Amino acid sequence: MRKWKAWLFALAVLIGIGTIGTVSVTAEAQNLNQGKRVLFISSYSYGWDTVQTQIEGIKAGVDENTTVDYEFMDTKRFRTEESAAMFDEMLKYHLDHSDPYDVVIVGDDAALRYAMTFREELFDDIPIVFEGVNDEEYALEAAKNPLVTGILEKLSVEKNIDMALKVNPSADKVVAILDDSVTGEAERKNFYSAEAEYPQLEFSEINSSELTTAQLQQALRGADENTILIYIVMSNDGSGKQYTSSQAIRMLVTYSKVPVYRMVEGGIGEGLLGGNVVSMYKSGEIAAQMAMDIANGTDSAEINVVKDSPNIYCVDEDVMRKFGLEASQFPKDTEFVNHREGFFARNREALIPALILIAALNVIICWVCFDNYRRRKLLQELEQARAIMESASQHDFLTGLPNRSKFMKDLEQLIGARIPCTVMMLDIDNFKKINDTYGHTAGDEALQQVANRLKDMQSQILTSYRFAGDEFILILRSSQSMLVEKTAYQCRQVFAKDVTLCGTKRRIGGSIGIASYPKDTDNLEQLIVCADDAMYKVKKNGKNDFAYYEKPTEE
Repeated sequence: MRKWKAWLFALAVLIGIGTIGTVSVTAEAQNLNQGKRVLFISSYSYGWDTVQTQIEGIKAGVDENTTVDYEFMDTKRFRTEESAAMFDEMLKYHLDHSDPYDVVIVGDDAALRYAMTFREELFDDIPIVFEGVNDEEYALEAAKNPLVTGILEKLSVEKNIDMALKVNPSADKVVAILDDSVTGEAERKNFYSAEAEYPQLEFSEINSSELTTAQLQQALRGADENTILIYIVMSNDGSGKQYTSSQAIRMLVTYSKVPVYRMVEGGIGEGLLGGNVVSMYKSGEIAAQMAMDIANGTDSAEINVVKDSPNIYCVDEDVMRKFGLEASQFPKDTEFVNHREGFFARNREALIPALILIAALNVIICWVCFDNYRRRKLLQELEQARAIMESASQHDFLTGLPNRSKFMKDLEQLIGARIPCTVMMLDIDNFKKINDTYGHTAGDEALQQVANRLKDMQSQILTSYRFAGDEFILILRSSQSMLVEKTAYQCRQVFAKDVTLCGTKRRIGGSIGIASYPKDTDNLEQLIVCADDAMYKVKKNGKNDFAYYEKPTEE
């Protein structure tokens, strides 16, 4: 009897140990699968093409259950102490009112300098991963902190000059196009550091920050056939004009008589020749992968700074043809955009499937002719499915309103046709408090009720959209002041009536910003920014009202 009891006791102990191990492994697996939170701080704005590419890379590099939030310093356009203070205040507010982040990714030099300056105040004990940083000395100094690592961005002046000399052996000067931004200052040093290696070339620059618009155009025209012209950065000029990446590229392509080389991906395919470029997508992806390793438990001090910048050769064939260049003049591993092949080579993969498709269509036609009724029914079902899919792609599933994509398309058509219109940005006041106090179900109810009231306002000249989060946006196909003011008062009346949240009536407010085309701006993206600025003016002045965009007065 004692023997049997001993065996039973031993068996119970083994089962208990196994159960504890299983619970421990399960708990560890659950912990690893918890969603991580990453904050990406960009030195620039989302409208800057390299930033969009970086973000795509970051999205590819993070785990699928990781939340990535974005903040934009917009230093290409605003480099004043006032703008820096406003960003600082906004970021502090966001950090104070959101869950803590596991890792912060900073993009480009200004964001790294900001993060290091306010590290103890804002990011104490939070690992920082940098990418897109040109100032190698500063980045490596920052990385001495065990909580800081990242990937360097090295724009290779030498590789681009070598490629340009192979294309144009008679070149006797190299000119860099840059400005006085943080990136410009860092790359200016990088550019002139290569001067000693090319004694046969005269090094100089076109500093857009020191030239008026007319002088800048003249300087670009002055580049002759013996000039290697390298575009680095041009965010403003001496006349006070601010340039988006696309605007700068259009300026270069319009006034330059020689090929313009590039050291980052942006602009290749839009008229710039290309060159040895940094892949901003790969930079973002590598930085995100480093952030994931840290968030999942790897000590950031064990992750070394990646000093080998992910560079590739990339050239636009359209620009090659424009200047009479051949593919053989470029490195063998060059990637070509706008590549054109012969008819057969271009279509060989489609020809066989096309023949199969034609045969299949003949069978389908015979079958359809045999059963005409079923054909009509099938076509109707296909049309309904297409309509449903098209509607779903252009409408917000929660509110039923047209979505941001549809808004951008409609506004682009209006501005493209030069039709005067007005954009009204509408934001529910204290929406986060609604979610925090009553729950996300109540937040959804508030959004739906506001959306229904906006639907009731719609007419042949007024359309409302769900823009993002708790933001709605309206397009009024007119810029007449009386009609705009009448519509603004209608928008304010949307919040005059209580909403029902979880069965209880509650009062909410809304802030409305108004900007008109072409009165305030003739640029689509800037029109949205103007409306957003006006809305935040209302937020700042007490909320629950509307305001028109006011252009800043020049000092």
